[in-house]
Amino acid sequence: MFHDHPLDRIFRPRSVAVIGASATPNSVGNVLMRNLLGNPFGGVIYPVNPNRRAVQGVRCYSNLAEIPDTIDLAIIAVKAELVPSVVADCVDKGVAGAIILSAGFSELGQAGRELEQRILAIAAGKLRIIGPNCLGVMHPLNRLNASFAAEMAKPGRVALLSQSGAVCTSILDWANGKNIGFSAFVSVGAMIDVDWADLIDYFGDDPETTSILLYMESIGDVRGFISAARAVARHKPIIVVKAGRNEISARVAASHTGAMLGSDAVFESAFRRAGVLRVSSIRDLFHMAEVLSMQPLPDGFRLAILTNAGGPAVMAVDALIAGGGQLAPLSAETLAALDAVCPPFWSHANPVDLLGDASPELYRQSFEILSRDPGVDGVLVLLTPQAMTQPENTARLLAPFARSVRKPVLAGFMGGRMIHASRAILSAAGMPAFDTPEAAVRAFLLLAQYRDNLRLLYERPDALPEGPPPRFDDVQRMVARARMEGRTLLTEAESKQLLAAYDIPIVPTRHCGSPEEAIAAAEQLGYPVVLKLESRVISHKTEAGGVRLDLRTPAAVREAFHAIQTAVIAYAEQHSIVGDIFTGVTVQPMIPAGGYELILGSALDEQFGPVIVFGTGGILTEVYQDRSWALPPLNRTLVKRLIERTRIYQALKGVRGRKSIPMADLETLLVRFSQLLVDFPDLGEVEINPLIATEERLIAVDARVMLTAQDSLISPRRLAIHPYPNQYTSVWEPDLSRLRATANRLPTGTTLLIRALRPEDEPLLENLFKTLSEHTIRMRFFRLIRQLTKDNLIRLCHVDYERELALVAIAELPGQGAQAVGIASFARDPSSDEAEFAVVVSDAWQGIGLGRELVSRLVSIAPQRGILRLTGATFRENLAMRKLCTSLGFTLHDTDDPQVLELRRDLLLMPPGSAFL
Repeated sequence: MFHDHPLDRIFRPRSVAVIGASATPNSVGNVLMRNLLGNPFGGVIYPVNPNRRAVQGVRCYSNLAEIPDTIDLAIIAVKAELVPSVVADCVDKGVAGAIILSAGFSELGQAGRELEQRILAIAAGKLRIIGPNCLGVMHPLNRLNASFAAEMAKPGRVALLSQSGAVCTSILDWANGKNIGFSAFVSVGAMIDVDWADLIDYFGDDPETTSILLYMESIGDVRGFISAARAVARHKPIIVVKAGRNEISARVAASHTGAMLGSDAVFESAFRRAGVLRVSSIRDLFHMAEVLSMQPLPDGFRLAILTNAGGPAVMAVDALIAGGGQLAPLSAETLAALDAVCPPFWSHANPVDLLGDASPELYRQSFEILSRDPGVDGVLVLLTPQAMTQPENTARLLAPFARSVRKPVLAGFMGGRMIHASRAILSAAGMPAFDTPEAAVRAFLLLAQYRDNLRLLYERPDALPEGPPPRFDDVQRMVARARMEGRTLLTEAESKQLLAAYDIPIVPTRHCGSPEEAIAAAEQLGYPVVLKLESRVISHKTEAGGVRLDLRTPAAVREAFHAIQTAVIAYAEQHSIVGDIFTGVTVQPMIPAGGYELILGSALDEQFGPVIVFGTGGILTEVYQDRSWALPPLNRTLVKRLIERTRIYQALKGVRGRKSIPMADLETLLVRFSQLLVDFPDLGEVEINPLIATEERLIAVDARVMLTAQDSLISPRRLAIHPYPNQYTSVWEPDLSRLRATANRLPTGTTLLIRALRPEDEPLLENLFKTLSEHTIRMRFFRLIRQLTKDNLIRLCHVDYERELALVAIAELPGQGAQAVGIASFARDPSSDEAEFAVVVSDAWQGIGLGRELVSRLVSIAPQRGILRLTGATFRENLAMRKLCTSLGFTLHDTDDPQVLELRRDLLLMPPGSAFL
């Protein structure tokens, strides 16, 4: 029902205007014309230059308005200051797409950025723009070369998107030498309009593209990128090289968490969350595109190695362990089978060393045995050319396994001239063949990492245990009070109260303004106690001498109070700190030694918003450097993966006779912490350090919270990933007397909960489907489906709230628990302002207005998302659906199928300020 994609006019144009076409040799306008003319794409070329009558034999026009034809694509190669007027001409002419090659924009500073904003305002959504400051685009499959590159890319199945024109030309030269082809070759430039998300969506739907490769320097619209990547990565690999791994954004901050934050670590988290595979080099970029097109993904990181030489096997094992992989433990059955075919002196372990005289048949038999072992996630075959080796015969016997084994199989055939033919045999059969063990192992580990990233996209999280709702108002009042007082630093007592409002366990903490109050608090809490500085301007208490531990008497408390006061005043004078330096102390019980010291915190990244860090805490946090990062919002599955990426995770599970800490409680705590960050954009930096974890409990011993600066622009889109839309949760009271099923007769006043769907709802949807009659299933799905597959459930439940919304109606039935009784959803077409909707209600609950209620809510919500039209489809015979939709203002339209009608309703955009998060 959606129209042709707007970017088709850029990549598949029927007419192209070259504005700035030139006869000057080697100028951009001249090379561009030569490339277009030298690669006929089946369309018409119109040079535009007021100073020329013809360029390279083609009639030249003085301006766009003179061209008698409609123009699909304008390629702009004029001085930067002239570009706005040219863009205005394009809009007046009705041009659909433009590529701005010109430089002189944001790369030159503020004036250039203002020029870009002028261009964007003129285009106003009527003209899609690639660039400025780019090399151009190529679409080799239809021979379009709209670039000033020196060569034309060969046709292939890979879309390459690059933020660097220089890298583009280097890759093109390298790829042509390797005979690597492309479905598209795009230099994205400054991305003032068409960005990563637009291109990922476009090539994600392109049947001629099997994988999407990115060379990235910056990410631009973070939320758009992650949303598009998550949508496409489920069915098409997205592989990225991100330049700049150094932690250039690390800075002096009020918390350890802020100082830890590094740009590369955050990018890693974003790529992982988006299902994107990150590699470290251009060579790996193409290797992995090739490997992913040949081999399945492994179930884990356990690799079996088959070799005829010990040295290469050792190199492979080193690379495997260093990269986080594991040597697969061979089962007793596998070892016995290998014993039966191998010479007596084989290694009797993994790696399986067949010795230097291994025959092709021995390789084949051993490979087949290893591939059958359920504990093996992948097999790597290593071969070195020795006097007795038969590389080509070995390759021919192994080749049939390339696609018959349901796990990745790779080869590392080492050598030069003697090995070329055997590697070619394996590659042609679909078994990736590398020239070093390390390269082959790296490919296996990247496959395993990619499988992990994809699994995060659709793994159903466990539901959170029932608990008290967050005390949202308490936190709001606390933040407002600090703002009124002109503070961004909360005191430790306030910080802990903030955590407690989200049911994060804290050490009892009393604020005391005098020694007498401190002694009274110590008596109440019980000795021994800890005294800590309370200050509205000093963040690091230890550095200021503001902590005294293990105080066991009133005299010790009194002495500690005065000592802290004296030390802090001296510290403030030394560092020229002014303000409320000393407002008293906090008194807390001394936590007994034992357990693990963890850190849990967050800091704001300029591009990604809040980022969560978890790892080994305490005073040696920076020394151990054991931490992992994640982007909120988090569910229990994402939290588990966050914890598993730290080294301390193995200890937390129990080690050397110590029992495991309460892992489920830790997961719940991290999810609540994530929700706190989602709910309060004012929070700049939050740190719990240490968070003590023992066998019995978790408890936040110290906490520090900083608000964003008062004048900071707090955008609801500051979260890199769209949060769960709580605002659509409400109770609805239907007329239950009209229920179809007698068994569901319920007392008047029974209500339904209507809320947004969550990944945890898979079981509810599975049970809802079982209540649908064959007629209802056919009306909803346009065919009879016997059961929902796992893939169906994933598509339905794992909603990307950035571009989709699904509302589910839930009934709490006596003795039966929660049941989903209806669902309605829409999915936005990312290339337009339309969304397609659908609705289904359980047969037993039809006729009470539930379907109408759900669809009417979608109609109200859609304009908040910038959606101008809702469309749907229904069988002509589905009178109930037709009546429901016409009552809500939908119109009915014929389609190419005489049995199917299109449902359509145009909507009005909501006023500014009411936009959906």
